[in-house]
Amino acid sequence: MSTESANVDSYLFEPVQLGPLQLANRIVMAPLTRSRAKEADVPSELAIEYYAQRATAGLIIAEATQISPQGKGYVFTPGIYDRAQIEAWQRITEAVHAKGGHIFLQLWHVGRISHPSLQPDNALPVAPSAIKPEGQAYTDDGFVPHVTPRALATSELAGLVEQYRIAALNAQAAGFDGVEIHAANGYLLDQFLRDKTNQRTDAYGGSIANRARLLLEVADAVTSVWGGERVGVRISPLSSFGDIADSNPEPLFKHVVKELSARKLVYLHVIEGETGGTREVPGGFDLQVLRESFDGLFMANNGYDKELAQRALKTRRADLIAFGRPFISNPDLVTRLKTGANLNEPDPDTMYGGGAEGYVDYPTLEQEAQR
Repeated sequence: MSTESANVDSYLFEPVQLGPLQLANRIVMAPLTRSRAKEADVPSELAIEYYAQRATAGLIIAEATQISPQGKGYVFTPGIYDRAQIEAWQRITEAVHAKGGHIFLQLWHVGRISHPSLQPDNALPVAPSAIKPEGQAYTDDGFVPHVTPRALATSELAGLVEQYRIAALNAQAAGFDGVEIHAANGYLLDQFLRDKTNQRTDAYGGSIANRARLLLEVADAVTSVWGGERVGVRISPLSSFGDIADSNPEPLFKHVVKELSARKLVYLHVIEGETGGTREVPGGFDLQVLRESFDGLFMANNGYDKELAQRALKTRRADLIAFGRPFISNPDLVTRLKTGANLNEPDPDTMYGGGAEGYVDYPTLEQEAQR
């Protein structure tokens, strides 16, 4: 290792091999819902500029994207299930590639975290079990209380897996470099994993192996399209986001990660602690046991700054670091981290919805110097 590589300040900026892709650095733009899709869940033209601005990240994981109309849980979020959406995403991936970047798409089904007004024909949202979540859904009429979902029939699950496979094919057609399966944050696949939300008595409920079955079938379907070297998965073992919980998460997620590793997925994306909150959760387990069970790259996420990220990479607690909110307000986050420059703070009022303001108008260091 060179003297420069041995310097703790260089770890974030070293290249890394992600399957067949050579990433310029170990900085990942985490998937960030911004609620700016147009009618029919088509990504907006502004998204082309937004993602291209951030293409210096080693890898961009595009915002959570519904695999079907049923998978939608928030107003103005994009899809990947029809031609217009694919064509809009293609313009985005072309712009990122033109800047030398790499971009994955996050495949998303929200399950019960939705509302009839967001569903086809005003149907009930679906879930492993008919258990109403706490909290509110973000709809055209603002925030409204969640409803009790409909439990999916066993006969429907093969079709659901097929939706993921087709979405993976559509992501290929749109020019993405790979995909991430969203199995975190209390959404559908996470709902099947956890015993608070999964009280089924069929082959998809009860034991750990049964509760993990749907996620693993999805992983098999998606890797049949991409191969494991272009597929990652995101989990949040200790998070209660989406009104989720499990009575004994450590054996559950050890099993899940071991099975995912056997499928040779390229990375495991782990939210450490509460999603968007504390990294330390009372009664939690050391997530490094998951890293030890997974043969691919380990992507760490949640509240990382430069110092914490460098330390995690130096001690080999992670191979990649995902940054979320800092990328919202710092399109040149890689340069700012490298130079030690101050970071712009995101404006909470423009985080979701709207247009260019708070989306593509945050200044780079170069733009600030020209003022």
